[in-house]
Amino acid sequence: MIDTTSTRIDEGEERLRLEVADDGLAVVTLCRPDRLNGWSWESTRQLGLLADRIRFDPAVRAVLLRAEGRAFCAGIDVTAPGGAITGATPAERTRNYYEGIRWVHERFAVLARLPQPVVAAVQGYCLGFGFELALMADVRIAAEGAVFALPEARLGVAVDAGGDLRIAREAGAGWAKYLALTGRRIDAATALRLNLLQLVVPEAELDATARALAAEIAANAPLAVQGIKRAVDAYADAALPAALDRVAMTAALTLTSEDCREGYGAKAARRPPHFTGG
Repeated sequence: MIDTTSTRIDEGEERLRLEVADDGLAVVTLCRPDRLNGWSWESTRQLGLLADRIRFDPAVRAVLLRAEGRAFCAGIDVTAPGGAITGATPAERTRNYYEGIRWVHERFAVLARLPQPVVAAVQGYCLGFGFELALMADVRIAAEGAVFALPEARLGVAVDAGGDLRIAREAGAGWAKYLALTGRRIDAATALRLNLLQLVVPEAELDATARALAAEIAANAPLAVQGIKRAVDAYADAALPAALDRVAMTAALTLTSEDCREGYGAKAARRPPHFTGG
């Protein structure tokens, strides 16, 4: 089950860590490098809690989103507890997944709609939910060796957090379909060319470059910075809410499908999947 009520993050159970620096930066770090920072329902809950704390902190003028280890986020952590949503009937299970994905969208929106700009620093694998999380940031910087993909269709599920919609916004509908329909991986240079990144730097320079950029933003007038972000988002995201609701329903249908079961089973068995459309 999804924990939607607790506001606690128990010691040792952190998926993300928040540090507020003296220079006006809030640093949010994905902190499970042993799992390649794999994402889960609990990761989403903690992200929302930390974003809520940042939102009303007058000391925070910009946010740096980063990750420990060799990957930014390699996608869903299939070993995380509470991964599957249940229901007494297929219809109820689909409905429960629909509400669960809508809840994820709401928690992600807390980050994306923060008044403070968010700078993402990406290294290594940035796949699935990881790619979608990075796309929530206002500015994205990647290490030269970073790899990006939306592999969901290969597993029998939809892109469920709106990453394909954000790619369509930044790179165009054709590239969004190309990446989401094939699941192909692209390197940082290609992501930069598609406007999905703003800077690509050597991995050794990633943290310093991202922190310097976030600090540069934080040094500017907060009311002006926040107003600029709101105005650009209002223009760029005009059609996003209705499209995300359609995403939630498509995700719910695919997550309860036989093709989803086949896709994950095939991946675990390291064999090609056989999808039937059911």
